[in-house]
Amino acid sequence: MSRPGRRALGVAGGLLLQKALPEPPGRCHPVAWFGTTMQRVEAVGYADSRSAGVQHALTGVALGALAGRVTRSTALAVGLCAAGRELRRAARLVEAPLLDGDLAGARTGLPSLVGRDPSRLDASSIAAAVIESLAENSVDAVIAPAVWGVLAGAPGVWAHRAINTMDAMIGHHNPHYENYGWAAARLDDGVNWLPARLFAVMAMTVAPARAGAVRAVVRRDAHLHPSPNAGVAEAAAAAVLGRELGGPLQYGERHEDRPRLGDGPRPEAGDIARARELTSRVEWALIGALVLLWWADRRLGPCLVAVMDTRRSTRCH
Repeated sequence: MSRPGRRALGVAGGLLLQKALPEPPGRCHPVAWFGTTMQRVEAVGYADSRSAGVQHALTGVALGALAGRVTRSTALAVGLCAAGRELRRAARLVEAPLLDGDLAGARTGLPSLVGRDPSRLDASSIAAAVIESLAENSVDAVIAPAVWGVLAGAPGVWAHRAINTMDAMIGHHNPHYENYGWAAARLDDGVNWLPARLFAVMAMTVAPARAGAVRAVVRRDAHLHPSPNAGVAEAAAAAVLGRELGGPLQYGERHEDRPRLGDGPRPEAGDIARARELTSRVEWALIGALVLLWWADRRLGPCLVAVMDTRRSTRCH
């Protein structure tokens, strides 16, 4: 079994890999294959019950872990599953028309980032949506693959990606998926709980002048959000940027009035670049922390093993 430090180095390599290599075409991406497979599983096993949803979720996790066992390489798994660069690229595609005053163009690009209805959003609401997506999806697509790669190697990375994909597919609050998608949504909450809080810590690290504000806003506002994890990430981003996020939004026919997160004015188009820079700095800081973990494990690991062996020998005598 590989040591955590070695897995950490593989994760760092995978994060660098996803920065350097182009994203595979959608139809060739393993995540797309997984999505197609789970659509077939749903077609066969769907029922309006939580028990059917649990079976669906367990099947997906098993397929993800099996893919990790086949892949074996933690670096390759993270390189395929992490998507920090693509997330920021998608944000720029909305940011550019917004900066040019092209509200229709910005609305057209927004669905690649969020599921809300963009048709009635003004420029500030679009900017807020992009910033919220950058924060929330940096947890899903950067921090979480890294955490699960360190904890469980390639199987952990792929199992997390499977859970996150299932949540995106069926974890919705509507009559069709309220029960069937319950298990996938709860699993997604569980596997992203630690990564979301790590994102807030990393945000404090890369923006030390705003660390106190991040701590205060996360404590005050994060729990008001309907998601136990998105609220933490979005509150941290709001605090670093000094902007207010949240507010009313529309998902199809369903209207939500989200709590306001943070203090300050509502976001503007120019704040998207600041949010992109924040998530990029968090990603680089994470890579540095992973390399440091590898170095510490390499230097201190053998010493700790020797100490434990000495203690066992002493007890035996």
